Amino acid sequence: MPKLIAKKKWRNYRKDALPVKCLLALGFASAGLLLLLLCSTSIAADETIDVLTIADTTGDWGFPSPYGHYSRGPGYIRMSLIFDTLVWKDQDGYVPALAESWQMEGNDAYVFSLRKNVTWNDGEKFTANDVVFTIDYIKQHPYPWVNSEPVKKAEALDDNTVKIYLNHSYAPFLDMVVGTLPILPEHIYKSVSNPAEFQDDKALIGTGPYKLVNYDKTQGTYLYEAYDGYYLGAPKVKQLKFVKISNEMAAAALEKGDVDAVVVPAETVEKLRKENFVVLDGPRDGITKIMINHNKEPLSDTKLRQALYYAIDRQALVDVALRGYGIIASSGLFAPDSEWYNPDVEPYKYDPIKTAELMSELGYAKDGQYFSKGGEPLVLELLVTAATERVGEMIRQQLEKAGFKVNLRSVDAKTLDSLVGQWNFDLALNSHGGMGGDPEILNRIIGEGYFFNSARYTADQKLNDLLDQEVSETDASKRKELVDEVQEVYAQDLPALPLYYSDSYWAHNGLVDAYYTKQGVANGIPIAINKQSFVR
Repeated sequence: MPKLIAKKKWRNYRKDALPVKCLLALGFASAGLLLLLLCSTSIAADETIDVLTIADTTGDWGFPSPYGHYSRGPGYIRMSLIFDTLVWKDQDGYVPALAESWQMEGNDAYVFSLRKNVTWNDGEKFTANDVVFTIDYIKQHPYPWVNSEPVKKAEALDDNTVKIYLNHSYAPFLDMVVGTLPILPEHIYKSVSNPAEFQDDKALIGTGPYKLVNYDKTQGTYLYEAYDGYYLGAPKVKQLKFVKISNEMAAAALEKGDVDAVVVPAETVEKLRKENFVVLDGPRDGITKIMINHNKEPLSDTKLRQALYYAIDRQALVDVALRGYGIIASSGLFAPDSEWYNPDVEPYKYDPIKTAELMSELGYAKDGQYFSKGGEPLVLELLVTAATERVGEMIRQQLEKAGFKVNLRSVDAKTLDSLVGQWNFDLALNSHGGMGGDPEILNRIIGEGYFFNSARYTADQKLNDLLDQEVSETDASKRKELVDEVQEVYAQDLPALPLYYSDSYWAHNGLVDAYYTKQGVANGIPIAINKQSFVR
């Protein structure tokens, strides 16, 4: 494991550290905040930064190797600092990464021209053979973030050119495969038969802008050091540090200069902006829903899932639990501001009377306060975490008011994900991002073969056929029609219950030009941490 190196002295660029010319400009401009952003960005562009500290409430997101990181967005982000992909994205869209250019050949092949000046951070030269090896490797050792099924093979045309053949047309290939798949060093991984257990120093040899110096699983801290041999030039941020901090202390830590960037509670945003911190409004790419174990009776019945949905007052959840910082979710999953949103899906407005009607059709009647059938009460368990207990308790109360007996059980986030993955649950509160990326996200959160964020729902063949069709359709208008139909069928089946999209805010001190990546980092991660911010 890499050892911790001495922390370098660093400066806290808050408003009192800005150049005099910037402060003078602020005094004469009505758009002072805009000028502050411009001045801060200028600092970040012209000067190197010794240490940049980023905080979140969880801390540990796993060992940051391609197969060692925890399968959620922050885990991928930490890994992506070390490992690069062929294609990347910034705030405007696709940008070259390991591939300096690419072109599509027909509907089932892509040719990538690779950069010639790339080395692994152990000094070995990167070539097309590493790309071919990686494609072959994920066929044998599936990488959870990339569906390898559409990929037939890769072929090195020469040291700096690789051709990737597809089994069939695959519309989200750039986002979901080459824009997400970390390229592995053949000279290291060719002898690794169990990559998930491969967690020594060599597992972290990548072509990315950073090398890991220290990872403390218990404390939830990461320290990265710039790889000065990076092909885009030595990164301007010389060290990156990730630390754990509570949501309640996030804004205060930023104000005191203990951290440079952090997600902050909505209530603190106005104050931070007045203090000249930069606050980014997060996209509504994250959704909260109730996962349902539709493999077991009576939750396997569509009518019962619909009855549950009518019993939940989603607007009340937003108004009370989120204090108004969010909007209710569409039963078709995409938010109203998404280009993929279908406004014609069933809205499922709060209607406990409709709940009672559906339960009666299923043979249930209230025995006192709760529904029962054949003398057997219907009792459900709802899994929550400490962070979602408040929402969970509101849902429990709403469901019990409608007639469902619900027991709340609080576990840590990783245990909840594990229980859902093992189908060892009834109901579970789940949140994830990716809804602002390619609509292939629907395949990941509905279809079979994906991890705990997915409903893994195969009971409706029409729905699964539509999912297959939409990712294969390269005509944009036809694909939109298919995605609309997916949402309509999903809204009828409800293999999981969409609840709301919460507002989020990323605050920082202007030391770097942070932004939300267009359509999310990699396959749609809605986090304002893009390694390109730390490089140039």
